[in-house]
Amino acid sequence: MTQIEIDHQFMQRAIELAANAEAEGEVPVGAVVVHDGVVISEGWNRLVGQHDATAHAEMIALRQAGKILQNYRLHDTVLYVTLEPCPMCAYAMVHSRVSKVIFGASDTKRGVEGSIINLLRYDSVNHHVTYQSGVMKEACGEQLRAFFRRRRIEKKVIRENRVTCK
Repeated sequence: MTQIEIDHQFMQRAIELAANAEAEGEVPVGAVVVHDGVVISEGWNRLVGQHDATAHAEMIALRQAGKILQNYRLHDTVLYVTLEPCPMCAYAMVHSRVSKVIFGASDTKRGVEGSIINLLRYDSVNHHVTYQSGVMKEACGEQLRAFFRRRRIEKKVIRENRVTCK
C-alpha cells in the first residue's frame, strides 16, 4: 500500500468519526491518532454534548492516546483530522510532541497551519510538528459545508415559524 493510500484510509476513518459528531448535533470534525501504523485513539467533536469548550476531536484523540501510551508525550504519532487545527489543538500537538498532523479541509477563520499563522512550526516553540494539508480535502470540506447549509436552513425555518406564530 502506498503512503497516499494509507493516508486516505486513516482520513476516511476520521471522516466516519466526523459523521458521529454530526449525528450528535456537533460540527462534524473527526480525528485519529496513529502509532506504528495502527490507530490507537479516535475522537470527534463533543463540545455541545459534554458542555466543554476543549472537547474538540483532536483533544479527545490526544487524551486517549496519552492514556494508551501511558505518556503525555506522543512521540512517533501521526494525527489525522478532517479540519485544520485551531490554536488550542495545535499547541496541544506541539506540547504532546506529535510527530505529524495530516488534515483535510482548511479553516480560513481559525486554522493555524497555513490559513492564519503556522503555529505548528512557530520559531519560538520547543517542538515542531510537521504537517500535510489537503488530504481528501474535497470530502472533508463537503461534509462541513453540507452541515452548515443544513444549519442555515434550520435556523431560517425556526425564524419563519416564530414570525408566523406571533
